[in-house]
Amino acid sequence: MNKYDVIVVGAGPAGLMAAGQAAESGTKVLLLEKMDTPANKLRITGGGRCNITNAAPINEFIKSFGMNGRFLRPVFSRFFSTELLQFFYNAGIRFVTEADGKIFPEDDKADTIVDFLLNWIRERGVTLQTGFTVNRLLIENGKLTGIAGSSSDKIYYTENIIITTGGASYPGTGSSGDGYSLAKSAGHTIINIRPSLIPLEIAGNIAQDLQGISLSNVTVKVLVNGKNITSRSGEMVFTHYGVSGPLILLISKIVVEHLLIKQKVFLSIDLKPEMDDKTLDAFLLSEIKTHGKKLFKTLLNEWLQKKLVPACINLLNIQPDKLCNQINAEERKKLRIWLKDFRLEVKNYRPLPEAIVTAGGVNLKEIDPNTMGSKLIKGLYFAGEVLDLDADTGGYNLQAAFSTGWAAGKAAAATFLH
Repeated sequence: MNKYDVIVVGAGPAGLMAAGQAAESGTKVLLLEKMDTPANKLRITGGGRCNITNAAPINEFIKSFGMNGRFLRPVFSRFFSTELLQFFYNAGIRFVTEADGKIFPEDDKADTIVDFLLNWIRERGVTLQTGFTVNRLLIENGKLTGIAGSSSDKIYYTENIIITTGGASYPGTGSSGDGYSLAKSAGHTIINIRPSLIPLEIAGNIAQDLQGISLSNVTVKVLVNGKNITSRSGEMVFTHYGVSGPLILLISKIVVEHLLIKQKVFLSIDLKPEMDDKTLDAFLLSEIKTHGKKLFKTLLNEWLQKKLVPACINLLNIQPDKLCNQINAEERKKLRIWLKDFRLEVKNYRPLPEAIVTAGGVNLKEIDPNTMGSKLIKGLYFAGEVLDLDADTGGYNLQAAFSTGWAAGKAAAATFLH
């Protein structure tokens, strides 16, 4: 009763895919999930809409994972977005591709994806057990023999284990970092766990003053020791603690890395990225001349969101009730510089549980990129966010979870069948 051909630990996207693929070959598969319901994080991904993958080509996908992206090439060459969408398409699920390449189910419901996957594994004979926490791997003479739960009678025997426990963000969904300790117990190295795709905390009261303001079509540079490290364009929002939104999430990983080594990090917001300095200066000069009899603050209200005006006035130290025709060249220069370089000091990042994705994880040098198998322990596999793989937002991380789960499930079943 307690012996299985393959045991999968963690019923997220990687785990569901791995379990189903292993069972396709007729192997006896057990899928263990510590939460009472499976796929909790998948249900809330993309704001509950489920950004399943992206229309980007393979090279762009790999680039979005940074230095570690190369690891994914072998598996992407066999199971990529085309194959993933076809997999769901065969079940009657249709998708829409948005202008930015993000791909969502036509009905905008993550539950559609989850419900299909649960039915799919059930039909293939996978045994799903929820409410089961795996405490340790059973290894004898360098060989896997099974897994043990929290009490001594909770033991399952197998020679093939796939760990798909996710990262350490969103612990309320079950992703609380359990897989890292299991990997360590098998001799694996864990690359420093840190948040990726995380909101940032800003020094002083300025963020609180601007709370609720959303800026679209702005460019933000990350400055470390005055040097521009990276820049991205898009949408951001001010919160009571700092800044968030798609643009901030995209730059957050690099910000976190510099904060961890105690470097000072500033964000430079370009509120008018469509104009260079010269064009902006000519625009300001023309507007000030045309509206000479208007109050300076009235003109600012026409250019900026209302809540942003007091911050601008305060930072520039220009009298708000001045007439525009009284604004001198020095004050105009200050305004131009601020519009192109509204600077915020990053004091911290939000706690790891608030991160959309965890950076760091099982060292990829210890994993076979073709099978997701451990190079240290025969029969042990890893897939999904537990690996040292993380990308930008946009469906990239979910695709990697499904692809690595697919490879691990196939490989574990093949090993048993041979």
